[in-house]
Amino acid sequence: MRDGLTAGQTASMDVIVTSDMFARFEGKLIHPVYSTVSMVYHMEWVSRQILLPYLEENEEGMGGGVTVKHVAPCHEGAKLKVIATLTDLHSNIVITNVKAESSGRLIGVGEVKQVILPKKKISEILTGN
Repeated sequence: MRDGLTAGQTASMDVIVTSDMFARFEGKLIHPVYSTVSMVYHMEWVSRQILLPYLEENEEGMGGGVTVKHVAPCHEGAKLKVIATLTDLHSNIVITNVKAESSGRLIGVGEVKQVILPKKKISEILTGN
């Protein structure tokens, strides 16, 4: 990993809730609101934005864990801001605190753990070799 990655760094992204982000199971619409699955995706993606500039050519980040609390619904068309803040960096493990807000209202909070590994090691893990 390149030098410079430090606690306190942040990344954010703006999201507009669309119908493809609604809560569904097995294709069946459950609620026409922003789903927890979509929130987790956005939290992982914004967390990844922090580490991307620091990855070496032979490295990649791999999800190591996500903890999320979805605290409020968000309707179609709502504007969200999803923010990640790097809180801990231990060797090749990157931890970010994440939150999603809409119009100043908290929608969700959590933590994302990413592990930085050589691409070769990831390939070995995935293929069992």
